[in-house]
Amino acid sequence: MIKVTELTKYYGTVQALKGIDFEVKAGEIVGLLGPNGAGKSTAIKILTGYLQPDGGQVEVDGLDVLTHTREVQARIGYLPENTPLYPDLSVQGYLKMMADMREIPPDEQLARLSEAIYATGLAERLTQPIRQLSKGFRQRVGLAQAILHRPKLLILDEPTVGLDPTQIVEIRGLIKRLARHSTILFSSHILPEVEAVCDRVIIVMNGEVKEDARLSDLATTADAILVLQEKTEGVDKVLRGLSGVKKVDLLPQNGFPTYRITGEAKSDLCPSIYDVARQQSWPLRELRYDVRTLESVFNQLATAV
Repeated sequence: MIKVTELTKYYGTVQALKGIDFEVKAGEIVGLLGPNGAGKSTAIKILTGYLQPDGGQVEVDGLDVLTHTREVQARIGYLPENTPLYPDLSVQGYLKMMADMREIPPDEQLARLSEAIYATGLAERLTQPIRQLSKGFRQRVGLAQAILHRPKLLILDEPTVGLDPTQIVEIRGLIKRLARHSTILFSSHILPEVEAVCDRVIIVMNGEVKEDARLSDLATTADAILVLQEKTEGVDKVLRGLSGVKKVDLLPQNGFPTYRITGEAKSDLCPSIYDVARQQSWPLRELRYDVRTLESVFNQLATAV
């Protein structure tokens, strides 16, 4: 659905995108993740045809964005960070206007409007002026306009910013329902939202793609965590001698001695660690595989920049 190749963009002397590459397959929910100023919004503006790149190529549904801009935009539903609403219009007046602007045929508009309204839970708010809506319902209106034309690709830029916890859960569920019919590119710097909604993440930092992986793959490591009941001499030396061990770190945790044993790719350290702990009569309290969170991956990449 999306193919980005060697995409670059400058703002004056500042290079916002440094030749990034990534692909998004049809039906995926992909998180475009990064800190403020990482280049996420620039990439989205280029994807949607609102900004021209300085180099590289972008294709959406097999069409080049630069040479087939209108055709690409017709395939995209876009919810920017600041939802472009008209506060004096009613919900139904605004959505009818957007249906006209999308050139949805008059004989199809009722079905399309009904579909978007019920998908976003706006049926009881149709006659209400947009200015009277809560932030959460304004986001719903923005989502409704983005899906009116049944887009193949839905791009959401920070869709939950400013929402309360209840509204966030509602919007999260709505996004998952929309994914049944559209490929979704979900841009955010809020890590729990990405983990809750997305199948895969693309992490951008300083205009470069630093990670591109499924969340399930990110969580998998070849590392192990060993916790002992009490301090024991020579543990780190013995662990370093095990096959497949790259590094042993004593973690700065209160209470019990805790070691992270970093393994080589695809190594399985726990069985050999358990065997040596039993042979050495270590006071074993806990032995487990180390599972990375998206936050730990993000922080590791951020400190390496």
